[in-house]
Amino acid sequence: TIIMAVSRVSGVLSSLVTRPLWLSRTITTTYKLFSDEKSLEEAKQRVMQLKEDPGNEKKLHLYAFYKQATSGVCNTKRPGMMDFVGRAKWDAWNKLGDMSKTDAITNYCQLVDTLVGGAEVTEQTIPTSNQTSGDILVSDDKGVRTVTLNRPAKYNAITVQMYERLTNILKSSATDNNVRVVLLTGTGDYYCSGNDLSNFLNIPPEGPEKLAADSAQLLKDFVSSFIQFPKPLVSAVNGPAVGISVTILCLFDLVYAADNATFHTPFMQLGQSPEGCSSFLFPRMMGPVQANEMLILGKKISAMEAYDRGLITRVYPQTEFQDKIREIVEEIANLPPNSVLQSKALIRSSFNHMLEEANEKECKLLNERWLSDECMQAIMNFMQRRK
Repeated sequence: TIIMAVSRVSGVLSSLVTRPLWLSRTITTTYKLFSDEKSLEEAKQRVMQLKEDPGNEKKLHLYAFYKQATSGVCNTKRPGMMDFVGRAKWDAWNKLGDMSKTDAITNYCQLVDTLVGGAEVTEQTIPTSNQTSGDILVSDDKGVRTVTLNRPAKYNAITVQMYERLTNILKSSATDNNVRVVLLTGTGDYYCSGNDLSNFLNIPPEGPEKLAADSAQLLKDFVSSFIQFPKPLVSAVNGPAVGISVTILCLFDLVYAADNATFHTPFMQLGQSPEGCSSFLFPRMMGPVQANEMLILGKKISAMEAYDRGLITRVYPQTEFQDKIREIVEEIANLPPNSVLQSKALIRSSFNHMLEEANEKECKLLNERWLSDECMQAIMNFMQRRK
C-alpha cells in the first residue's frame, strides 16, 4: 500500500513536471490579462485629470482604442448620415482593423500618458489673471473690466460653457456700479477662432433637434446680451478673428485691432449662415457687395481692410497695441458715467429693436441649417481635413 501510494504521488509529480510550459503560459496569460485590464482602468481614470479639451482627433483616438480594447474588432453597422458623431466614432474604431486587444490597451495607455503630461505643461504656461483662471479671465481695475478669452491651445474657440459665462458676465457688468467699461480680448496669438465645433458633438438623448434648438437659444441670448449692454463695450482684436467673434464686432462701441489681425467668416464653407446681427449691420456698415464678399464668399480680410470697410475703429502696431488699448479704456472710464450711458442709449434707441429682430431671424435660420444634411456633411468634412 505504501509502495502504491508513493507510486501515485510520483505519478502526480511526474505529470506536473511534464507540463510546466503549458502551466507557465496559462499563469502568464492570466496575469497579463488582469494586468492589462488594471492598466486600462487606471488610464481611463487619468483621462478625468485632463484640464483642457484634448481636441476631437485625440478624443476619437481614445474612443477607438478603448472600444477595440474592450469589444475587439469593429463588427457593427456604420451609423446613418444624420448621426455624424456616431459615424466619426465608428470610422475611428473601424480604422484599427484587426489590432489585438492587448495592443489597443497599450496604445490607449500611451496616448493618455501623452495627454495628461501635455495638459500639465500647458497649464503651467497659460497666463492667469489677478482674479480668476480658466477659459475666461476677468479682472477689474479703475472701472475697467477686462474679459479675456483664455484657450490659447484651441485658439480661444468658444465652448457652450463660455457662451453662457460671457452672457452672464455682461449681464452682471451692466448692473455693477464699479464697472464703467468692458474690454474683451484674447490670450495668445489668436483673438478668437469662433465657435468650437465640438459643441456639435454632444448630442442629447432627445436627438439633434434638441441640440439645434438649445444652441439657437444659447446664441440668441448671447448676441442679445451684447445688443442690450448699456455701458461702453470695447474689443481689442489681438490676432486672427473667425466666425462669431467677427460678426459681433459691429455690436461693440469701439473696436481696435493689432496690425497682425485678420477677419474671417467662413459660414458657407460649413453649410451655415450669418449670425451676430451681421446680416443686418454688415451691409449697412460696408455696403452690400463688400458684406457679401465676407458673409457669402467667406473672404478673409486684413486689419487695414477691416478698417477701410468700417468694421473696426483703428489699427495699431502689434508692439504698441496693449499700451494703446489701456490708454483708451482708462480714458473712457474717466468720462462722466451718466453722460456716457445716456449718449449710448440715445445712439442705439433708433435701431436696437431692429437688431433684436435680426438676431431672431438669424438664429431661426441657423436652427434649420444645423439640422440639414448639407451642414452636417460640411462639418464632418471640415473635421476630417483637420485630422
